[in-house]
Amino acid sequence: MSLSRGLALALLVVAACGGTDPDTSVEAAGAFAVGTAHVTLTDTARSRDLSTQIWYPATADAAAAATTGFPIEQLEDEPRRTTYAGLLAAAPACPTRTAHAALGAAPAAGSFPLVMFSHCHNCTRFSEMTVAERLASHGFVVVAVDHQGNTVYDHLDGHDEALDTPYLMTRAADIRYALDQVLAGTAPIPADVAATVDPTRVGMFGHSFGGVTAGLVAQDDSRIKASLAIAAPMDNPLIPGVMIENLHVPLMFIVAVEDNSITEIGNKFIRKNFDEAVAPAWKIEVADAGHWSFSDVDGAADIFMPGCGPAIRQTDGTDFTYLDPATGRGIAAAYVTAFFQATLTDDEGARAYLMSGRLTGVTAASR
Repeated sequence: MSLSRGLALALLVVAACGGTDPDTSVEAAGAFAVGTAHVTLTDTARSRDLSTQIWYPATADAAAAATTGFPIEQLEDEPRRTTYAGLLAAAPACPTRTAHAALGAAPAAGSFPLVMFSHCHNCTRFSEMTVAERLASHGFVVVAVDHQGNTVYDHLDGHDEALDTPYLMTRAADIRYALDQVLAGTAPIPADVAATVDPTRVGMFGHSFGGVTAGLVAQDDSRIKASLAIAAPMDNPLIPGVMIENLHVPLMFIVAVEDNSITEIGNKFIRKNFDEAVAPAWKIEVADAGHWSFSDVDGAADIFMPGCGPAIRQTDGTDFTYLDPATGRGIAAAYVTAFFQATLTDDEGARAYLMSGRLTGVTAASR
């Protein structure tokens, strides 16, 4: 980026925030109760069944049920429900065990931005459930698909899709298909939920392989107006397909400082993405965070342990304990919500929050 271009973007960010105080409401649930629905979308052209979760702002009479919540495994049908419950029974305290939403609740009246989510390698559609619930409580509809063949259940069955460009393209096509169905209100998408979606305000985020997916979808689909990656570079030399200079929407990157899964090399590429962004961009770096520290599946299986309990620092080789998982998920929920409020609803307080670095262990930057 040229010096003049970088200076112009910096001035735009400063001007947008001015003297506005950070909107700290993103650090807690918002004004809406949260509803959730589980459907299966069948892409017949690609012979793919996409188990899909939708979180959305719900009417006030759903508040009690959402507050009480239910065991997270109830998001699954059998036999996956029993499988996931078994993983949790054997897991340490790190993973999330309760969903705080009302199943099948009536949606609140309004017109809400839509945020698509792509999960990590061998994860689940609800692996960023805490973030999805926070977004929904602040007036967003969130849609997440299980990338068929690349879930934790596939891994347990001995099948791991490749971390490569052809499967990246498959993942992006999954997201685009789900987005098509939601915007069209096609059954089995709940018609009353689809009717609340504002098709002009669509964002995308993802974790790990999902972060690369979020970059590709934003690059190739003009409906995406903002994109965020957790613990992964969008422009990724190991999984080519995204070029940072082709991303012309606002971007955000969340760096896990002690991410010994993608290692310091991976974190350097995230920082390089941020430095070379041609659109307004934000970045936070979170001390003591591992690859799954921001995820609800943190510690739910052996492959998700980096982020749960004791470890060795990748930065200096010393012993330490990863960031408390609930704290990590809370940081992600606050900053993801602020990012989409800033970019999809033009909220100046949210922009100010993105640059505040106010939570312990968080270092923030913007350009």
